[in-house]
Amino acid sequence: MNKLAIETKKILKEYDIRLNKRLGQHYLISDTKRQKILSYADLKDDDIILEIGPGIGTLTIPLASQANKVIAIEKDKKIATILKDRLKDYKNVELIIGDALKIEFPYFNKIVSNLPYKISSPITFKLLEYDFDFGILMYQREFAERMIAKPGTKDYSRLSVTLYFMANIEILDYIPRSAFLPPPKVDSAIVKLTPKGKINGTFERTCRALFQHKRKKARKALIESFHEISSNADPREIVDLINPKLLEKRVFTLTPEEILEISNEFKKIIA
Repeated sequence: MNKLAIETKKILKEYDIRLNKRLGQHYLISDTKRQKILSYADLKDDDIILEIGPGIGTLTIPLASQANKVIAIEKDKKIATILKDRLKDYKNVELIIGDALKIEFPYFNKIVSNLPYKISSPITFKLLEYDFDFGILMYQREFAERMIAKPGTKDYSRLSVTLYFMANIEILDYIPRSAFLPPPKVDSAIVKLTPKGKINGTFERTCRALFQHKRKKARKALIESFHEISSNADPREIVDLINPKLLEKRVFTLTPEEILEISNEFKKIIA
């Protein structure tokens, strides 16, 4: 058993903590993978790092040793107490006890986190509302692969299309479930997320309407879920003004650019 695994078990026993799988509490116990994450973060002494779900400080402590400041957001009050104890010699860590989905983030230029998998999608989109250099984030492997899925594949989804325009996404490494305590039921991936741009509301609503019927032709999907786009117009009348070549395609085969073209046409017609 490696040093990190022994240390983690010792701390949890000392504080009588039982990790809750249901809340996504899986702590990294592979020092090799931890060092890879820190290396990918390319830490500089002026970096201000955001960490969501720091747990007992597996990443927090080495981050604080190399960066200017770490902002750690922990939801579990009992775990936060342990983290506070472990950080008493570090004056450059701001510990915020709260729900990362509900609070406004202070300024940061990088994010490094083993994200709670339960909130992978909403926290990713929340992060992309902010301007930062890049993030090194751990996700469930399946979710990470959906993030970069290509048209026509089984993993291609609204998530893939939306993130295509919002961020550059690269899977840097995979982490087996055995690298965590307790082991999750799935493998994980280390992802580099670099913000690219914003999307507009019409595009978001068009994606939502289309991917509610992923296997259907775009025309049928849009008519059936037209309420997602507008409630003040006749669906067939409006949809039939869109490029018919695109409407004949099945939703999961449309490229992100084609979906953007459909949404831009809706924007002109409905505006």
